[in-house]
Amino acid sequence: LLGLIIGSFLNVCIYILLREETISFPKSLCSSCGYNLKFKDLIPIFSYVFSGGRCSKCKGKLSIKYPIVEALNACFYLLIYIKFGFTLECFKFCLFASLLIVIAFIDLETKYVYNSTVIFGVVTGVLFLTLECIETKLIPWDYIVGGFIGFGVIYIIVILTRGMGEGDIDIALICGLFLGIKGIIVTLFIAIILGGIVAGLILIFKLKDKKAEIAFGPYLAIGGVIACLYGSSIIEMYLKSF
Repeated sequence: LLGLIIGSFLNVCIYILLREETISFPKSLCSSCGYNLKFKDLIPIFSYVFSGGRCSKCKGKLSIKYPIVEALNACFYLLIYIKFGFTLECFKFCLFASLLIVIAFIDLETKYVYNSTVIFGVVTGVLFLTLECIETKLIPWDYIVGGFIGFGVIYIIVILTRGMGEGDIDIALICGLFLGIKGIIVTLFIAIILGGIVAGLILIFKLKDKKAEIAFGPYLAIGGVIACLYGSSIIEMYLKSF
């Protein structure tokens, strides 16, 4: 339930960020007519289903991404809670998953990563590093190095190939700060494999022009969530294969 409710808020964040409006006092508006949606219009998933995916005032079609964002966030929260229980790590990775959802959907639509989401991700990542340092009385080098690895690998790819946007560097940095060394390695591996497969399919079926831009942020986001939930198991299975 909490994942669904916050998922609904994420939709508002995505809507506002895409229009470069302030997020201090967000309002839920119909993208077609600007109607200020009421409580009955804002019940996650159910409002979309019962309204037939249309605004209750102008009957304009609402984007399917709204229930998708809510459902994804709820699923991620549930899986994270099952894995980590009611712990600081659970809270940390729920926030991480929600941030990746916002970044991925914006990047998918605009091929752009907003500075506000990057700053939020880096600040909260450093905050959790500080809390861990206070709790363990040890410097969490694993996550610091993870951040450098994420930043460095994508930075080198951007410089050498010019095939990625600079925003992907920021996303990889955030993933490294939250996931550590093993997590960022799994994240990058999954993202590059998925991105390569999708790019190959696009070229084979000529879905886009060869020079068309492809958002890489969503693949980093998918890799980050998978690494968060199953990173250790993936590495263990990989090592056992030798």
